[in-house]
Amino acid sequence: MISQTLTIARTTFLESVRQPIYFILLVLSGIAMVLVTWSTGFTMEYRSTGEVSGDNKSLLEIGLATVFVAGTLLAGFIATSAMSREIERRTVLTVVSKPVPRPVLVLGKFVGVAASMLIATIIMLVFLQLALRHGVQSTAADDVDKPVVVFGLSAAFIALAVAVWGNFFYGWSFTQTASLLLCPLIVLAWVLVLLINKNWQVQPLSRDFKPQILIASVSVGAALLVLTAVAIAASARLGQVMTIVICLVVMLFGLLSGPVLGRYAFSNTPLAAVLRAVPEKDRFEPFSSLGDVYLITLKTGPSRSLRPGDSLYYGPYPNGFDLQSGSFEPRTAPDGPFNPDDLIRAGSEPGLVVTDVKDLTLTVRNIGERGVNVSRPPREGDYVFKTPTQTNALALAAWGIVPNFQAFWMVDAVSQNQPVPFGHLALVLGYAAMQIGLFLALAVLLFQNRDVG
Repeated sequence: MISQTLTIARTTFLESVRQPIYFILLVLSGIAMVLVTWSTGFTMEYRSTGEVSGDNKSLLEIGLATVFVAGTLLAGFIATSAMSREIERRTVLTVVSKPVPRPVLVLGKFVGVAASMLIATIIMLVFLQLALRHGVQSTAADDVDKPVVVFGLSAAFIALAVAVWGNFFYGWSFTQTASLLLCPLIVLAWVLVLLINKNWQVQPLSRDFKPQILIASVSVGAALLVLTAVAIAASARLGQVMTIVICLVVMLFGLLSGPVLGRYAFSNTPLAAVLRAVPEKDRFEPFSSLGDVYLITLKTGPSRSLRPGDSLYYGPYPNGFDLQSGSFEPRTAPDGPFNPDDLIRAGSEPGLVVTDVKDLTLTVRNIGERGVNVSRPPREGDYVFKTPTQTNALALAAWGIVPNFQAFWMVDAVSQNQPVPFGHLALVLGYAAMQIGLFLALAVLLFQNRDVG
């Protein structure tokens, strides 16, 4: 079965990279990156430290969005050629009439299309990396990054020249040769650009290498592989136009899945947003032991009354999703006198309790017999709540099934200089693998009973 899958994947891969639309979208994405360096010079972005600053923030966001949209269209086009067109022309009958299980055929088609998508994504993302190294050209007086222009155009010229030569003299597929040769050449051009600065001087490779942008780029590539699986599933039953429409709809709905479904999956009412959160003493910084105290300053007054003795929960989202304050039963302020020391007596239930309210500053104490094991301390930008978050199981299930492409979009974190750990990228890649498996299972289900005779 493995050999059958690889044979189908190889054939599908070659058919995919030979399609004219494949090369056309690559060329258009390269032209778009050039235009982005000219058109984002008037966004008046604030300068700040980090891997991108000023107008380059808009360049990164628009550039990655361009890769995302172009990749979505490409997935729809080549998946249609791999599945629905072969079904319509009945060429797939020669495969399924042999002892080749239909799930193997679907898997082989996906692997082949995914491989071609991977090469196209690498090329488009390297185009973006070159554009970011060049930077936004706000005026005609700005210096051109000559190494970027020379190495980038050289890679494109060599790929095109070899493709024309091979097509004319040996009958090679122009699109296949140009695309497959452009991938290593443009990556080599990027490496050379990293090694040579704008003044043609050799520099350390790490000087212009931006790991956070690379993480964001890999995440977008994973999202495109999910859309590739969606395209394979759609093309098992639909034609080219509808497959592309389905891909675009899934992309848009996936970007809006948080506001559309996530808002109903979790329900809570925030009291206020956190302006500043600091431990009362240095030894309280983890906020994970009994007796630890944090001082939380709110941006505004709480939306509901908050008194000493009330429980407090906190998390990064206003709907209460992903609370970081641990799990414990809520409690309310007593009607009589309140003594914080009584909260740590033996047998007391664990919790995070407000012990003092002074203007906009809350004193919060980790109490109970052993204390609450929080995920992390509160920090600026969090939201605080009086009660734990309620979960809607039906909305949560729907939210889990629909691809959440916001999870793959890390541009905001990079632009705001919030480091994305590699562990988070691993979680995103795992989520992508689960979504790919889900849509491939759907593709097998749709194709299993499809009449191809």
